Amino acid sequence: MTVTKEAPPAPVTPELKLRKPSTRKRLVPYWLLLPGILWLVVFFALPLVYQASTSVQTGSLEKGFEVTWHFQTYWDALTDYYPQFIRSLLYAGTATILCLLLGYPLAYLIAFKAGRWRNVVLVLVIAPFFTSFLIRTLAWKTILADGGAVVDVLNTLHVLDVTSWLGWTESNRVLATPMAVVCGLTYNFLPFMILPLYTSLERIDGRLHEAAGDLYATPATTFRKVTFPLSMPGVVSGTLLTFIPASGDYVNAELLGSTDTKMVGSVIQTQFLRVLDYPTAAALSFILMAVVLIMVTVYIRRSGTEDLV
Repeated sequence: MTVTKEAPPAPVTPELKLRKPSTRKRLVPYWLLLPGILWLVVFFALPLVYQASTSVQTGSLEKGFEVTWHFQTYWDALTDYYPQFIRSLLYAGTATILCLLLGYPLAYLIAFKAGRWRNVVLVLVIAPFFTSFLIRTLAWKTILADGGAVVDVLNTLHVLDVTSWLGWTESNRVLATPMAVVCGLTYNFLPFMILPLYTSLERIDGRLHEAAGDLYATPATTFRKVTFPLSMPGVVSGTLLTFIPASGDYVNAELLGSTDTKMVGSVIQTQFLRVLDYPTAAALSFILMAVVLIMVTVYIRRSGTEDLV
């Protein structure tokens, strides 16, 4: 009689259980975000709320201001100073276009042609930041001074005849004209255009250009079909970083312009520090912020990219 031994039972594999992170570890990301959140609340949100309450106040500095929900201040500010709003957007838009036209070729050369000189050229691009914004703007008063080399050259080339006909300069001078303000804005904000463009162009894989060449694409076609579409995040970022601060700038308008070239930033500065009409100044600030926010939102959606550098 043969005795059959039963096979030993298969070992039971214990089920793997994922250990849930402790509450302390789950809170670590929030603790890391806390300093930044506090910074935004203290230095952005609270001042914004304070300015919002100031914009609906009435009174004077001697008698004091009181919140009376006087929204008429917004309408009065808009109707009284709408020329300055239009002028600010026009100057900022013109300076942004000029920065793009000047900055894109330079960013392209740095990204693809500079070679070992790339870092040197980048330092030269950011070199203006080594001096004060005020000093850089004051330098343009000397550059565009009446009787200076720039004005003489423009007069010789009859450029001022054309720009004076357009209303951007006078027949024999540039300083204290819209062209002077736009020149100052373009110079001061040009690095903000070049750096995002360079970053975006530098990310483009060079093999894409080689592939376009293998498909018999001309350099112009390669730029139009490959380079420029892939650099759109840099274009959008650069234009935003240029247009937004330029639209609220008042230093260039004060130092390089005249009473006929005042921008809304100059009006806000005057209302806050000279006239001491705080509600009007706060209302102007919120109107400018709302207008720029609407324009930026529409621009980003129409640009077809949300991947900002």
